[in-house]
Amino acid sequence: MNRLLGLSAYYHDAAAALLEDGQIVAAVQEERFSRRKHDFRFPSRSIRWCLESRGLSLTDLDGVVFYDKPLLKFERLLETYLAFAPRGLKSFITAMPVWVKEKLLLKSTLRGELAELAGCSKKSLPDLMFASHHESHAASAFFPSPFDDAAVLCLDGVGEWATGSAWTGEGSALTPVWQLDFPHSLGLLYSAFTYFCGFRVNSGEYKLMGLAPYGQPRYRDLILERLVDVKADGSLRLDLDYFDYCTGFRMTHRRFAELFGGAERKPESPITQREMDLAASIQAVTEEIVLAMARSLHERTGKSRLCMAGGVALNCVANGRLLREGPFEDIWIQPAAGDAGGAVGSALAAWHLGMGKPRGVRDAGGDDMRGAYLGPSWSLDEAKAALDAVGAAYEVLPDEALLPRVAALLARGKVVGWFTGPMEFGPRALGGRSILGDPRDADMQSRMNLKIKFREGFRPFAPAVLAERASDWFDLDAPSPYMLLVAQVAAAKRLAPDGEDAALTGLDRLKARVSVIPAVTHVDGSARIQTVDGRWNPRYRALLEAFEAATGCPVLVNTSFNVRGEPIVCSPEDAWRCFMRTGMDYLVVDNCLLEKSRQPQWEEAPDWRDALETD
Repeated sequence: MNRLLGLSAYYHDAAAALLEDGQIVAAVQEERFSRRKHDFRFPSRSIRWCLESRGLSLTDLDGVVFYDKPLLKFERLLETYLAFAPRGLKSFITAMPVWVKEKLLLKSTLRGELAELAGCSKKSLPDLMFASHHESHAASAFFPSPFDDAAVLCLDGVGEWATGSAWTGEGSALTPVWQLDFPHSLGLLYSAFTYFCGFRVNSGEYKLMGLAPYGQPRYRDLILERLVDVKADGSLRLDLDYFDYCTGFRMTHRRFAELFGGAERKPESPITQREMDLAASIQAVTEEIVLAMARSLHERTGKSRLCMAGGVALNCVANGRLLREGPFEDIWIQPAAGDAGGAVGSALAAWHLGMGKPRGVRDAGGDDMRGAYLGPSWSLDEAKAALDAVGAAYEVLPDEALLPRVAALLARGKVVGWFTGPMEFGPRALGGRSILGDPRDADMQSRMNLKIKFREGFRPFAPAVLAERASDWFDLDAPSPYMLLVAQVAAAKRLAPDGEDAALTGLDRLKARVSVIPAVTHVDGSARIQTVDGRWNPRYRALLEAFEAATGCPVLVNTSFNVRGEPIVCSPEDAWRCFMRTGMDYLVVDNCLLEKSRQPQWEEAPDWRDALETD
């Protein structure tokens, strides 16, 4: 059996993924073990778990593959500084020691880390290989997809040089079609507005997307006239006089602030109508560019299906519009579309492109991501031992008793932490590490945001819906198992606003009840949907069925099991700690049911949240 380990690290979202004969058998992000959100460090814990989960040691592998080519990235850095000199001298002086001491010696650094992890000499290590950043993205998009041939579109901030790339995938081959190079980048354009609106780059972009429906795209034309020149095929060029990411420590230049009427919003300060309108404007521009690129790619390749990866592919609003209005019959998006997914992609690139191995036979209509349930799991005995160790009070119930009981609790407005089976790979909780609630409860969104997630009240929650019921509740006729498509709530489930609701503006629009499932309906009537067929997580589906039997509603609120600034929980201990710190009412760990009121008194430092990232 051939085994390859893929790695991503040293930028953000470090991860490891293990292939066995080309099949993805394990994948996990380092943040889940280190409890440091978006952890970029060498993923030693992730590697260790991937290997231990299959009873392997590092020396059992046939190769290790890194998702980036550091020398190409260094070339881009040098050429950029030379092109803008003498601007950026301070940034250059700051960056160079790190590159010279660490990143130029990355191959040696990686081999040293791997040898230390394995407790062996460097000579005993398996071969170390490198894939390019966008090749890793493209491989992660196409090879696990259900398609034998497809066009592939990858969009992100920047890899080595590429900020966007297009490919054709056929069998076990990927052929490049075009590449967009730094500094012209749709991902960096979106991140510039993320930064300017007061959110953290590389993690706050989804906040900007969630804020967009509260605003009007009144800056759209200004963006297209002054900041970005978009061609008919979607290719773009930025006016770099408005940006500072090439040479400085900020995303935007003072001219950017002058263009939009003042300085950037300070993090944690009140959100104004300007930020809402900026979010709406850049979201509109992004959707138009993605659509233009997709139409051009379809015309050029003649492919009927599209695969996507890269951070921009996590913009589920753009994805939903692409599915509805775009030229492709079907699209598939890598659930770990950002840098974490590069660990999967680099290994797949080495297997298929480097070693020439064919793709395996896949189930009809299925993909090879195993529902993204690729992380650690705990048996019932292990869960009980972990709960006993912290003094938790719980009862153990078989599924036939547990699931109706939890469904009844949810129907009574209780919020339930749900920890079952393998942990998800990627940024979304998909029913393995989730917090669940009743979508019919008008107060559920604000309660979960403010008292459980400790995050901004404007941020929407996602609905999980039985796959065969999705078209009854949403304007969606395609599967969305990875929560990467946004669609409108079905007209039959919408509510006409009364006069008072219709008069609301800005963030006050959150108070309007716009559908019969208000907790998962955004202010514009949309929802980020997870369709659940139960193939990879039958207990999650069974809970949805039990809730439908109790209420007539086949939908639940599904949000990630964490608080703001914390990674999604990984272990039963993580779940217990998050449960006790928050306003959750009940916790399910495997077949153990915990009621908050029966737990021992919880003591926590009052400033524990200060240590978390503010994203």
